[in-house]
This record gives sequence, structure tokens and C-alpha cells, in this order.
Amino acid sequence: MADILNEILKQIPKGKISDSVFEGANIVLYTKNKDFLFNSNGLIKEIVNSIKKRVELRPDPALTLDQEEAEKKIKKIIPKEANISNIIFDPQRSRVIIEAEKPGLAIGKQGDLLKEIKQNTLWVPLIKRTPALKSKIIENIRYVLYENSEFRRKFLNQVGKRIYDGWKKEKKEEWIRLSVLGAGREVGRSCFLLQTPESRVLLDAGVNAAKNLDDPSAYPYMDIPEFKIEELDAIIISHPHIDHCALVPYLYKMGYKGPVYCTAPTRDIMALLCLDTIKIAQAEGRNPLYSSSDIKDMVKHTICLDYEEVTDITPDVRLTFYDAGHGLGSALSHLHIGNGLHNFVYAGDFNYEVSNLLAAANTKFPRLETIMIESTYGAKDDVHQSRKETEDYLLDLLNKTIKRGGKVLMPTLGYGRSQEIMIIIERAMRNGLIPKVPVYIQGMVWDITAIHTTYPDFFNAKVKGSIFHKDHNPFLSDIFQQITSREDQKKVIESGEPCIIMATSGMLVGGASVEYFKHLAENPNNTIILTSYQGEGSLGRRIENGAKEIDFGSAEKPEIIPVKMETHSIHGLTGHSSRTQLMNYIGRLDPKPKKVIIVHGESSKCLDLASSLHKAYRIETSAPKNLESVRIK
Repeated sequence: MADILNEILKQIPKGKISDSVFEGANIVLYTKNKDFLFNSNGLIKEIVNSIKKRVELRPDPALTLDQEEAEKKIKKIIPKEANISNIIFDPQRSRVIIEAEKPGLAIGKQGDLLKEIKQNTLWVPLIKRTPALKSKIIENIRYVLYENSEFRRKFLNQVGKRIYDGWKKEKKEEWIRLSVLGAGREVGRSCFLLQTPESRVLLDAGVNAAKNLDDPSAYPYMDIPEFKIEELDAIIISHPHIDHCALVPYLYKMGYKGPVYCTAPTRDIMALLCLDTIKIAQAEGRNPLYSSSDIKDMVKHTICLDYEEVTDITPDVRLTFYDAGHGLGSALSHLHIGNGLHNFVYAGDFNYEVSNLLAAANTKFPRLETIMIESTYGAKDDVHQSRKETEDYLLDLLNKTIKRGGKVLMPTLGYGRSQEIMIIIERAMRNGLIPKVPVYIQGMVWDITAIHTTYPDFFNAKVKGSIFHKDHNPFLSDIFQQITSREDQKKVIESGEPCIIMATSGMLVGGASVEYFKHLAENPNNTIILTSYQGEGSLGRRIENGAKEIDFGSAEKPEIIPVKMETHSIHGLTGHSSRTQLMNYIGRLDPKPKKVIIVHGESSKCLDLASSLHKAYRIETSAPKNLESVRIK
């Protein structure tokens, strides 16, 4: 078996390289020779072209300028207008992380300031955006990563060793199998095991948020012979809704030591929502499934990728993320398996429509034979209003409720839907389409919005342009007010003034939204607007189905609350594709797939969509149940 590092070193003059390591699939060479560092681009490019892998040359840590002196030079080179908020050194990898409010000014034209920093300090600069809203979770995540720099270096090197373990090794047996561990003909607990003779990759690992978490059916089936945690090579997380990611820290608790691949926004929001599951469990008197140290472990093992960044994740699987349009950083996972053997896309949750916040899901791939898609709204009658019609309807409901002096309660998912609704409301109030009233934000919504302000590059072109060119960030409007205590919550409830309340959870299965509902439900002047998918068994589903009263008590002590407030459901702002969009998406894929696997939908919807796609496009379709395995190749 060939050693890729030795192959590279053979092409470089002796004595030029002091160390060679892996950083995941990337190869990093360190040198103590300054002349070679700045005058070796031609040679490194030749090596990259010959091995078709990413290779980076860095200064050896022994070369780097004293940190205090380096910081002075960095501050002198970067203009004050960039507003540097933090400079953090990563001495094990000769890198310096510079956090700035205006990253473009810190980078300079064509990266000239980065080159100047490297030449003057021999540190490799990385520019990060300072969150426009202060975010404790991002501060904590960055601290965990910087504090564990030495661990990260060793971990990434181990990941690389595993990836290149089979470099140039002859493969005799070739097959691909997908086992459905959750979300087979149901919504919730998404989890799929992809297997080849060489690799074991887990696609998502969530829980069913609509179920009691003491119920085993809330979790994926992991007690099957095929699933062995010690053999698992990688986990890929499509996006951070808890039905796709909440079980990841538990896997680390159970002994998993490998990488988690996701986008940077997904990592941050996933960590936040997993921490929230601990708080909810404690508040409900249950033992949490895992601890904050398990979440910290997850963060330490996360490898973040940008859209369209190609990376090997095992000896025979190459991963590329594409925009899924479902939420900030949500991703379609394109897996190139084997040496051209098969190309598989796991779509996760996706939205094939330009929303107020995000672009539509990507349809163009280099190669594609099989795709696995959701069917949350896959039935023939799942036809949503257009976003324009939905917005008009939403603004009409807000206007009517505000004019009669009522309060509007919008139970929302902390991630995705909330931020789009915030943009709609801010724009409507700014343009005088609805009266200017306070918009109170409680629960995860505020923290996740703060994370959104850190990653505006993931927004659609219109919102990006508003932030970057007009310096108008809708999330920073003074109409939005954070509620952080029960006292503040009580003031909002008891206030006689109209207002809009956005609070988690979106299905009313816990969190602040339930408390607001209890106090506002009896007043007919108030309105509840449900904008999320309401899972079977959730309080939100009961309200959506027209329940006239809700019992929050027990058999011994009932606490019946009549529902007199107006109740409305809006599905047109969903992050999921409608039935029409799902059909159109498959029809517009380039290239056309040979097979479509349908999951993440109620049984009738999965089967209906599978049948319709087969009839419309004459392609093979499958709607597997939980515990079924599908032979992809």
C-alpha cells in the first residue's frame, strides 16, 4: 500500500520539509525554510496536479513571530475600519484567527493584506466574521476549538490516516447498501446507515420531537447487527433540526471517536439545540440523554465544509455539500462512492423555492444516479400558497389582530422559519404595511438569529446585498426585543398593548410557546399562527385540528383551558418543498437520477409521491420502511 505522504516528499528537495501531516483529507507540509515557503508555489501546484489532493505549505511553528509582536503588526496592517474584535493564535498549526466586523476590509483586495500578514509575521491568517449580535454559543464554540488546538491537530491527522489508508489499494468487491434506521414512512428521527465493503457512514442522527422522549420509538433503531459504533467512519449532518441531529452527542457518549461533517452554521446551531434538549429534559424532571461535555466532544470532532467544497471522508467516499434552501447552512450531501462506482445524493430536508432568506435547493450535480428525498408535504393535496400569497395572508392576520388590540402568538422553530418571518415583519413595519408594535423573541430564536448574523454569506443574493452593500441588517431592527426572564414574560402577557410574540417550540411540545398559549388562549382578540409542521401527537397538531379546549393537568387535577383565540395555520413559509415543488425538483435535476428513494413523510405521503414520480418520469422509486435495507448498487 502506497504512503501518500512519502510519495509527496519524494517530489520535494531534501531538508525543505520539517513535518508533514493530515488535516482531514487535506495534506499540510511545514517548512523552516523561508525562501522555500514563499517561492515554492510552482512545485506545490505540480504535486497537487499529480495526486489530485489539496496540499498546503505552512511555516513551521518555530518560524512564527512572537505572538505579542505578531498582534501589533496585524493591527498595523489591517485598517481600523475593519473593526478587529479578537485575535487568537493557534500555535500548533501556525495559524492566527482574526475576528473582524468587516472581513472584506481585513482580507484586502485579492487577499493582499493576508499575504502581507503572512510575510511579516510568518503566521497564516484566517479571517472570521464578528457576529453582529453577540452570541454566547459562538464564543463558546470558538473557545472550545482554540482551547483544544493540539487535540484537533492530532484528531485531524488520524482522520487523514483513515481516509488515505486505502490510497491506490485495489478494490475487488463493490456494493452499496442503505439501511433505514429512522424516518422510513414517518417524520422524525432521521437516521440512515450507508455501507460499502470499505466504509460505514451515518446520514443524520435525530429524535422524534413530537414524541415523549421516554418512548423508545422517539429514537432511531441502532440495535441492529449492521450498526457497530466502533466501525463507524463518519457522520454527516444535513441541518440542525433536532429530528436530524439531536442524537449525535449521545453517539460520542457511547464511544464514537470519528468526525462529524456539516457546514459551520449547522455546527453552531446543532450545538445550541442539543444544549437546549438538556435544559428541557431537566425542566421536565427527566435525566438528559447526554451532558454538555458530550456536546463539547461533538464540537471538537466536527469538520466544517463550505458549499461545493469537495473532500474525501473515507477511502472510497467523497463528500460535497450543496445548498438545500431549508435553513441557514442546510445541505444536500453528494456522495461520490468508489472509483466512479455510484453517485448518491441525500437531500435531507430541502426547499425548492427562493425564500425571503435563502436560495432554492441546488439541482445541478457533476454526476447523479440515486437521490433520497423527503416527502413531508408529498401528498397530492399538499399544495401550498405561493410565498407572496402567504405573506399577504400573514400580514392581514397581523393587521386585524393588532387593530383589535390583541396579541399574536407565533410558535416557531428556532431555526429557519423564525428568521424568515422576522425579515417579513421587519420589512412590513418599515414600509408601513402593518403598525409598528414590539416583536418579542423568546427561547432559541434569539440565539439562533445571532448565529445567522455571523454567516450572511449563506443568505440569498438579495439579503446578502442588503447587508453588504446597503449596510442594512434586518435582524438588528429595534422592533425586536429579547425576553430572557419569567418577569419579562409576565409583563408581555399582562400588558394591554398589542404585540407579536415569537417563541419556541414550533409544535408547542415545550418551551416558552406553551406558557404563552396557556395565558393567551382564552382571549378571542388574540391569535395563534402555526407556521411549522405539527407532528402527530403534538399539542400544535391538536390545536391545528380545531381542539376547543386543552387539559394541561392530570387525571387527579385537571387544568382545562378553553381555546377561544383565533387559530390559523400557514404552510406557505415552510422550509420544506410542496408536492408540486418535489415533483418539479426531480424533473429538473441535472443529470436525471435513475432511482429516487422517498423518506421523511407520513406513510401515505411517501407512497403517493413514489407512485407519482414513477408515473411522471418512468424512473425507479422506493419508499422503504424503518429497518429495511436498500441495495443501491
